Amino acid sequence: MQINNIIFMGTPDFAVPCLDKLHQNYNVTAVITQPDRPKGRGQHLAKSPVKVYAEEHNLPVYQPEKIKTAEFTEKLRQMQPDLIIVVAFGQILSQEILDIPKFGCINVHASLLPRWRGAAPIHWSIIGGDTETGVTTMYMDAGLDTGDMILKAKTVITPEMTTAQLHDALMMQGADLLIETIQSIENGTVSREKQDDSLSCYAKMLNNDNCRIDWKKSAQEVHNLVRGLNSWPIAYTTLNGKKFKIWQTKIVDADTTGKTPGQIIDLTKKGIIVATGNGAIELLQIQPPNKAKMPASSYINGHRQELSSDVSFI
Repeated sequence: MQINNIIFMGTPDFAVPCLDKLHQNYNVTAVITQPDRPKGRGQHLAKSPVKVYAEEHNLPVYQPEKIKTAEFTEKLRQMQPDLIIVVAFGQILSQEILDIPKFGCINVHASLLPRWRGAAPIHWSIIGGDTETGVTTMYMDAGLDTGDMILKAKTVITPEMTTAQLHDALMMQGADLLIETIQSIENGTVSREKQDDSLSCYAKMLNNDNCRIDWKKSAQEVHNLVRGLNSWPIAYTTLNGKKFKIWQTKIVDADTTGKTPGQIIDLTKKGIIVATGNGAIELLQIQPPNKAKMPASSYINGHRQELSSDVSFI
């Protein structure tokens, strides 16, 4: 069988390599992405990365505020797609839309399903201390990332890897896996595997509460949070009522006897050593209020008195 008409739905950077691979190998007849949104200090309307790519390659772009309206559903039906490909689109598809394409709706999801379902699987795989993750292609159904799995590709999460680094690795891996998946559909060799719901975790949206460092947790857990939130939205803590974003840390061997979680233990040439609920961590790169991120050593040079062992991050 031959797939001639593909509709692509996606929004952020992560989706662009998938769209690029599709455009190189198949006939993409429409690109659907989120509406332009205010961005930056000036709050000027900004195009999504997927829209930028589509316009550069003369692909038709649609930006429905709500994709599940009867009007837009009918528009999709009139396009008569063979496949709809969804990669980090940002809206939930109705069952009516899922039923439109001849060969179904395929999603490229940034985890080894069913491990992390939800909005932020890359972040939570690192925050959760996973040593392995990957990309899964699946047939979409009405649930949240619950559809039958097709193919998987694995990636090792190294001890110091950040979400930014993992994101870039997975988005390229996902593009290759997508093409392999479509080829298997064309060749009639595609297989589908049901997910075991008991093995799933929910990768919930990141917010102010779950980005704050809980110093009562272990050094490893704090380190995982910091690298899992780098380069967005960034872990944070407070010192003397001031909010500090923490960009980079290192687990260190230090005596925490008599120290409370969050208490400063020592200042080194490179950073600030802080006690946790189990072990110690060194802050290497921080961002003080209203400042750019900087090496912790630079902040120490001008604020040594403020960083005495009598104070604690909270």
